[in-house]
Amino acid sequence: MPIQVNSHDTFKENRWEKTIGFVPKISRGGGTGRRASLRGLWPQGCGGSSPLPDTFMKKLISTNPAKNYEKIGEVNISSVSEIKEKVFSANQAKKSWRDLGIKERIKKISPFYKMVEKRKKEIVLLITKEIGKPITEAIDDIDWDLTYFKWYLDNSEKYLSDEITHKEGKVIHRVVYEPIGTVASIVPWNFPFGNFLWGVIPNLIAGNTVVFKHSEECPLTGKMIEEMISMLNLPKGVFSEVYGDGKVGEQLVNENINLIWFTGSSKVGKKLYEIAGKKFVKAILELGGSNPAVIFDDVNIDEIKSKLYYKRFLNCGQVCDAVKRLVVHQSIFDKVVNELKKIIESKKVGDPEKEETDIGSLVAKRQLELLESQVKDAVEKGAKIITGGKKPGRLKGAYFLPTILTNINQEMRVWREEVFGPVLSVISFKTEDEAIRLANDTNYGLGAEVYSKNEKRALRVSAAIEAGTINVNKGNHWLPCNPFGGYKDSGIGREHGKWGLQELCQIKNIAIG
Repeated sequence: MPIQVNSHDTFKENRWEKTIGFVPKISRGGGTGRRASLRGLWPQGCGGSSPLPDTFMKKLISTNPAKNYEKIGEVNISSVSEIKEKVFSANQAKKSWRDLGIKERIKKISPFYKMVEKRKKEIVLLITKEIGKPITEAIDDIDWDLTYFKWYLDNSEKYLSDEITHKEGKVIHRVVYEPIGTVASIVPWNFPFGNFLWGVIPNLIAGNTVVFKHSEECPLTGKMIEEMISMLNLPKGVFSEVYGDGKVGEQLVNENINLIWFTGSSKVGKKLYEIAGKKFVKAILELGGSNPAVIFDDVNIDEIKSKLYYKRFLNCGQVCDAVKRLVVHQSIFDKVVNELKKIIESKKVGDPEKEETDIGSLVAKRQLELLESQVKDAVEKGAKIITGGKKPGRLKGAYFLPTILTNINQEMRVWREEVFGPVLSVISFKTEDEAIRLANDTNYGLGAEVYSKNEKRALRVSAAIEAGTINVNKGNHWLPCNPFGGYKDSGIGREHGKWGLQELCQIKNIAIG
């Protein structure tokens, strides 16, 4: 059975059959009609070839998880020959795209910024329909995405220009950043436009060509993106897109590519890392998270409670970098729980297309079922539901009430697994050492939060937590100039900032004497 290469493999669901009237117009192009074997990675045997038909499923049907899975539209699933043709074209284009130079590449890509601004309402509504994200959050997402896009346009040349590392008389040592080549970029659905921008635009600016696959949960957003990129009139092969589920992703990464750029689950990320190792190509992997927030007894709870709510329940809790485990000093445990309960119970769960809605639906029925099973496991092992813990009775679709769980132990799935939904597990600690031990008691290491008025203690604890990003008190690492990535099972490599740009390059040293 082939490995399913999805952008968040726990959310795989072919929920494709119904319509609400919008299908982006796009010319798909086509394959060459050539038939070929898929050289893929198999759970047993690792690396043999297996013949696949030239086509996978015919159609990918997009449904609305907030409207009882009614159909929105459909796209054609990419055939094996089409995937091969697009990778071939990307490889044909990479030399000329590299030789164009960074100034000209930025010039060709920059009009996309105004395209997004012009079609913002259309983009936002489609995102809301496809993944159940509240429309107010979708609006904020696009604004935020554009700040990253503008940063890439304004700063990439500075960070990818040649550097002089040594100069002595006629001796000059120079570091040069060169493109890696053809990139297979696979991204998830939870920030549909942002994930595309992060996985594609820096690669194009750096001089790489990209074959892109969006999540099967938002294929119409993927189509809209392809339509908009086509209006840039980039040279053939510089950017192309394929559509489908894990089988399409598997086919893509097993083609003649030079870099795998992936955001998604740790399980799939590890499989992709195996493929990259066998191909001896680089992989940049931003994977799952189970971020702790450590709250010491000297905090002002009124000052931090809104941030804690936002950090857990944004996007219905479907954020890799969200706070998923709250580690609270025992002396303020009850107060923190009660204050968060008040906030949660004041929020409106409902139709994400309405501006008054605070929390929409989960992305898919399968994700709802996974979340229900995680909460059930916790309750069976002694967890107490403070609020939520179930589906709202009046709503049809992938809805789950925002939930607080206490009486947590470390054998529960909500503690051991990534929880991708509106469920917050809260546990108490007595000492600083215990807080650090609880924070690090996870296979993940994407991010963490530390709350204390004692700055020395906050910095000491931040240094001890095994994670790629730490927010202290009101701090927020989400700026495009900062690197993003994790420790342990949360990934390899970094995105964003100069570090993320340079990850996309071959780094060459030229010493002249």
